Amino acid sequence: MRAHRIVIVDDHPLFRDALNHALQNSLNATSIRQADSLPQLTALLADDSEIDLVLLDLDMPGIQGFSGLLYLRAQHPEIPVMIISATEDPTAIRRAIDFGASGFVPKSQPIENIRTAVQAVLDGEVWTPPEIDLTKTGMSQDEDLIARLSSLTPQQVRVLMMLGEGLLNKQIAYQLTVSEATIKAHVSAILQKLGVDSRTQAVIAINRIGTSEWQTATAR
Repeated sequence: MRAHRIVIVDDHPLFRDALNHALQNSLNATSIRQADSLPQLTALLADDSEIDLVLLDLDMPGIQGFSGLLYLRAQHPEIPVMIISATEDPTAIRRAIDFGASGFVPKSQPIENIRTAVQAVLDGEVWTPPEIDLTKTGMSQDEDLIARLSSLTPQQVRVLMMLGEGLLNKQIAYQLTVSEATIKAHVSAILQKLGVDSRTQAVIAINRIGTSEWQTATAR
């Protein structure tokens, strides 16, 4: 039996190292790698096709709301993604699962629970904190937008993320090494899929779906 291969994605090196140490000491035959950003993770996944699980923090530079999760689920649907976040907000947890996460673990959970959650997802289960009620999250008003965002291709998600950073079409084209005409086509497809009329409305849409009380709290 080959070793499980896990990637921890978080921009705080002390947390990455602590989680790495905790999992190495509890999960048998496990290989753990680390990334501090979505671009670094993307490069790692391109180089290693045998990853079994990605542990992803939502609150990182360059990621608007659930855009990082959206991108990973579209680009690598075969790799389970578990969110490890500072939030315990039920709405955020419910949204993460709706966007395709295989689990959600608040960082406040005891390390034993984090180990249990990781093992559960490696075993093919979906794990959320059992003490948090996810049945009363008021998701109905956002279900259509979630479905529309989930329909974006990986490249369209990347373009939308860059739009959220305020980049112009030519700047996005340069970073993605494609033509400006290609970016214009992607933007048009994004607007059509999201049912909006402008780039600004598209960015507002992805920010709105990621906005909740926990984001305000973690930004302080």
